[in-house]
This record gives sequence, C-alpha cells and structure tokens, in this order.
Amino acid sequence: MTVSLQALVAAADDILEPSYFSDYCPNGLQVAGNVDIARIVSGVTASQALIEAAIAEKADAIIVHHGYFWRGEDPCIVGMKRNRLASLLANNISLIAYHLPLDAHPVLGNNAQLAKRLGIVVDGGLDPNNPRSVGNVGSLARAMSATEFADHVEAVLGRRPLLELGHKRTIKRIAWCTGGAQSYIDKAAAAGVDAYLSGEVSEPTILAARELGIHYIAAGHHATERYGVQALAETLAEKFGLNHRFIDIDNPA
Repeated sequence: MTVSLQALVAAADDILEPSYFSDYCPNGLQVAGNVDIARIVSGVTASQALIEAAIAEKADAIIVHHGYFWRGEDPCIVGMKRNRLASLLANNISLIAYHLPLDAHPVLGNNAQLAKRLGIVVDGGLDPNNPRSVGNVGSLARAMSATEFADHVEAVLGRRPLLELGHKRTIKRIAWCTGGAQSYIDKAAAAGVDAYLSGEVSEPTILAARELGIHYIAAGHHATERYGVQALAETLAEKFGLNHRFIDIDNPA
C-alpha cells in the first residue's frame, strides 16, 4: 500500500501536535522527496550512514528525531550538510523529523517509551505546570539501590550508564528526560525524587548531584532516544499499511 507524503506528515502532525512547542528546529517535513510513500525507515539521527542505509532499503521517506536546520547553525549548504541533502534529493527520499514533540508525547514519546522499558510508572511531568512537559516524574515498581538500578538500565539499553551517587538512600521516586537534558537536574531535585536520569552529562551535572543530594544516571543521548521514533514510525506504518524498518546507527554518546 502507499500513502501520499502530505497525508503521512499530516497524520504525524496530528499525533505529535508540533505547533504547541517552541523548538530549536523545524518539525515535520524537512526535505521533500517522493509524493507517494510505501516504505519508510526510521532512525535517531539523519546521518549520512542512515541515509545510505535507507537508500539500500529503497525507502521513500526517513523519519528521525534529530533532523536538520538547527537554530544558530551555519545555514550554508556545504560539506557534510551538502552531502546529506544531495543524497536525499538524488534518491528522492523525504526527510521527516520531530524533536521536542517526540520527546514529550505521553505514549509514543522518548520519555514515555523509555519509562515503559525501564518499568517506571509515570506520575506526571517534570514541569508540573506544563501539560506538554519534556521530562517526567514517576516511581519504580520496587525500590532499588543506585547500583542495582544502573545495572537494570545497562541490561535494558545495552550500554553501561554513568552513575554518580548523591546519597545513601535507595531509588523509589525518579525523574528522567532523554537526550541532552542534564541541566534539568535542578528540577528533579526540586521535585523531591531520589534519582535523576538523562542522556548526556556535563561537568556541572556531577557537582549538582553531589550538592543537591540526588543520584544521577547518564544513560546516553542516543541510547535513551532510540524508542520514540520507532513507536511513531510503527504507528504510522500500521495506520497506512506501509513497510517500516528501524535502523540503529550506533553512537556511544
């Protein structure tokens, strides 16, 4: 079966509601290719390696979390950017990207999907005054020591997280936000949780964990954001009867 590119993007927009977010990049269709879509590839980031894999799959569209045209970047179409766009255009492949809307969706989003895999019950948003909070607060089914929880994260994500101990208590209440959300540790501490998990870590994050008295886990930007785009693409594929394949281009960051 096939669906029009316009209908595919409209369906994704309807699910994720990007107009409610002030984001760092355009959400939705970023590069237009085939007008009829039968085969889609999804991935975390629209790298050259993912594009080449999509070409090999004869994909009509790529759906990603990290697309192009980020705020503040050099707008010139040269070097790496030129090569990526040339590959997409030469093969008539559309690029569809959703950033913050894909982080925040309560079912398909990166944070919701990570919680599902880690066995965390979502209680609410990390920002309780924002109904589309990017980041959540929740509870583990049972209390775990910090090292036990880190082992659990490793088993689920397939990579060893960084763990900084902030106190001697076990973890029952936890806050998390996938990707580069290490600066939200202040919000997590204010929420009174036992631990905070993000993707990336910065030098000040470790000091904050120690001084705020909160366990901190950095589980990897890429590793924590592999699941939302899969869930979105699979939902669209099922809706329109499309062929879908998620391709994981490994990234240790």
